[in-house]
Amino acid sequence: MSCFNTLRAASIAALLPMVFAGADWMRFRGPGGVGSSDEQTPATWSGAENIVWKTALPGFGASSPITLGKKIFLTCYSGYGLDENDPGDQENLRMHVTCLDRASGKILWDRRIKARLPEQEYKGTMPLHGYASPTPATDGSQLYVFFGRSGVFAFDLDGKLIWSRSVGSKTHVWGCAASPIVAGDLLIVNASIESESLYALNKATGEVAWRAGRIEDSWSTPALVTLPDGKQELVVSIKHKVLGFVPETGVLRWECGAVPDYVCPMVIAEGDVVYITGGRKPTTVAVRCGGLGDVTAKHLLWTMKGTPKVSSPVYHNGYLYWVNNRAVASCVDAKTGKTVYEERLRISGSGDRVYASAVRAGDNLYFVSREDGTVVLTATPEFKQVAHNHLGDDSTFNATPTVSNGQLLIRSDRFLYCIGE
Repeated sequence: MSCFNTLRAASIAALLPMVFAGADWMRFRGPGGVGSSDEQTPATWSGAENIVWKTALPGFGASSPITLGKKIFLTCYSGYGLDENDPGDQENLRMHVTCLDRASGKILWDRRIKARLPEQEYKGTMPLHGYASPTPATDGSQLYVFFGRSGVFAFDLDGKLIWSRSVGSKTHVWGCAASPIVAGDLLIVNASIESESLYALNKATGEVAWRAGRIEDSWSTPALVTLPDGKQELVVSIKHKVLGFVPETGVLRWECGAVPDYVCPMVIAEGDVVYITGGRKPTTVAVRCGGLGDVTAKHLLWTMKGTPKVSSPVYHNGYLYWVNNRAVASCVDAKTGKTVYEERLRISGSGDRVYASAVRAGDNLYFVSREDGTVVLTATPEFKQVAHNHLGDDSTFNATPTVSNGQLLIRSDRFLYCIGE
C-alpha cells in the first residue's frame, strides 16, 4: 500500500469510531482529535457519587489519559518541580510513562526516563502545568510519548522501549504542550519550542522522514484534514499563520493569515474547514483548506475577536463551544463566526481558570477547571448549565477529560478518576 493510501485509510479508520459508542480514545481529544463522542456519560458526580475507581498516580502532570482496549496510558513526572517553594534538584527529575488497567485503575507498569538537563526551571509560569503536558498517542501496536527537550519515545504496549529521538534542545518559560499525532506510517511532532520545527518521524524506527522549519510560538497540536477529493493535508497553527502541508513529504502547499500572537489551542477541523484560536489579543478564524501559496484573500472565511486562549473548542452541529481562561462560556456559529451566547460561569480560582479543552459526550459539554471542579452544559446553542461537580481534590486539574465506555476519565496532578454510574 502506498504511503498516501496508508494515510487515507488511517484517516477513514480514525473518523469511523466517532459515530459509534465505545471507541478507543487513542490520542489527544480522541478519534480525529475532535473531543467529541456520542456516548452518554454521567452529568453529575462528587467525591463519593458516581466514582467507579480512583488511583493515586506516580507523579504530577497535565497530559490526558488515552485508552486502548483494556489499558489506559498517561504520562507523569516526579523528583523535581512538585513544590514551588521547594522544587528540589533537577538531577532527580524523571519522566513517567504509565499503564493502568481500564477496569480497576490498577497500575500495570510504570517506566521512568531520566530527563535531559538542563530543563526549564520550576518557577514563573512553569508551575502552572509542569513537565508532562503532551498527551500520548497510540496506533494500536505502539505507544508514542513526547517530553519536550527530553525527546520522543516509542514503547510497545508492555512498556518496552523501542526507540527514542531528540527533536531539539531549547526550552521555554511556558514549557512544552503540543501532543504527537499518528499519520499513517508517520508520527507528527510539533517541536516549535524545542527547535522551531515540525517533525515527521518513521513510526517503526524513529528516523526523521522530514522536517519543516520556522514553526514559531506554537504550543498547538496539528490536525489531519481530508479534502473533498480524498487527499489529506496536515494543518498547523503558528504565530500569525496557519499552514497546510503534504503529510507524506512535508511540502508546504499553502498558508493563511491567522492569530497575530502565540497559539495554544489545537487545530479544530470540520470537513475541509479549520478553526484556529489563540493569542492574548483574542482571535478566532475559520479557514478553508486546500489551494496553493498565500490563500488569505480567498480562504479566510471569517474572523472574530474571541478565543479560549489555552484550551481547545469543540465543534458540534454547526457550532463551536468553549470556556475561556476567564471562565466565560461561548457558543459561536461556525458558519458565520457570530456569537450566539456568552455567559460567565461561577468558577473560582487564581489566574487562568481553565486549561483543559472542551469535550462533548452525548448531550452534554464538559469543562474541567483548574481549581473549581467541572461545569457541565447542554450541547445546544441555548445556554443551559446542567451541573457543577466537585471531587474534593484540592490538586490542580489541567488535563482534558477522556470519554471511554460510557464513563469519563478525569486526571488531576495526583489522581486519575473513573466517573460512571
